[in-house]
Amino acid sequence: MPTGPTAAYAADAARSRGRRIPEPTPPYRSEYQRDRDRIVHCSAFRRLEYKTQVFVNHEGDLFRTRLTHSIEVAQIARSAARALGLDEDLVEAISLAHDLGHTPFGHAGQEALNRCMKPFGGFEHNLQSLRVVDVLEERYAEFDGLNLMFETREGILKHCARPIAEALGEVGRRFLDGSQPSLEAQLANLCDEIAYNNHDVDDGLRSHLIHIEQLLDVELFRFEYDEVKDRHPQLAGRRLVHEVIRRMINRQVTDLIETTRANIEAAAPRDIDAVRAQPRPLVAFSDTMRERHEALKRFLHRHLYRHHRVHRMTVKAQRLIQDMFEAYMDDPRLLPESVQAKLTQPDPWPFVGGGLARRARVVADYIAGMTDRYAIAEHDRLFDPKTTH
Repeated sequence: MPTGPTAAYAADAARSRGRRIPEPTPPYRSEYQRDRDRIVHCSAFRRLEYKTQVFVNHEGDLFRTRLTHSIEVAQIARSAARALGLDEDLVEAISLAHDLGHTPFGHAGQEALNRCMKPFGGFEHNLQSLRVVDVLEERYAEFDGLNLMFETREGILKHCARPIAEALGEVGRRFLDGSQPSLEAQLANLCDEIAYNNHDVDDGLRSHLIHIEQLLDVELFRFEYDEVKDRHPQLAGRRLVHEVIRRMINRQVTDLIETTRANIEAAAPRDIDAVRAQPRPLVAFSDTMRERHEALKRFLHRHLYRHHRVHRMTVKAQRLIQDMFEAYMDDPRLLPESVQAKLTQPDPWPFVGGGLARRARVVADYIAGMTDRYAIAEHDRLFDPKTTH
């Protein structure tokens, strides 16, 4: 059995709340390693290769996808977990699974599907990721989903509305009583932010939608840029960009580790239960770094995510998803037979309901599981008379 974390406040599989369906302990892996391996082998994880991060899959081979993003989050989070004495395998499992429920076309797809699902409880990709690992994956003889450990499921569910939290039971309880998740879950959450902010800078520059001259007004970028140019005056192009961004990531991760370590020392949690009882998360940036981090987010929202080229693709993607949702709801026979079969089956989640609500949830599950290119092709099959298969 691999050795676990050394810190008393880390998650410990031996004291875990376990799996929903009990299974024998694996002889040569930890429980959290088993979770990570199940995630890597599941269908939803493979589909992330063809799901948008910011740019639609066909717009360029070098832009991030949900898969490359998830791997980058796992790499950053695992390094930080090691420095803090946390369970690296649990952090990696959460990081790799956090986007499994994402729609095609990124946040544009989620917004469109949420609007379509408003009369039926809405759609939120974070909750959908938990739904994927709890219900939708079909791989094992003895259970639906992946039957992951409680701590992995807890880390996947980063936020949740109160009525749904009540229906989810133990995994939703912290959203009712104000308790905290494990430090591993907290760490994966912030490393997700570090990864997508900094790598969206890289993709934005690669696409020429944003430019270095604009980024010089962003303190986090400007500080590293000036230092790199001071040390390497002749450096330019992609090497300059990569050098600046890797330093930005390193500075944020270092700040995160040092601030979190100080928070842990001040709170002195004796175990994970004491971590859960804290009034606020212990994993955090310093106040200065948090402000710099937020300033970078504001820049990206203003200059990249709202860029007219990104907005044009956003509008097209949302229209495409709305078209498909309405078509499937009006005539479920347009769905594949395997999906149609689910319309008459009860949903394992008690808050989904039956009738039209059940149909809507089946349709949402089907659309959310599509890759970008499959969604485009399926839209053509539904609406383009020249497309017959």
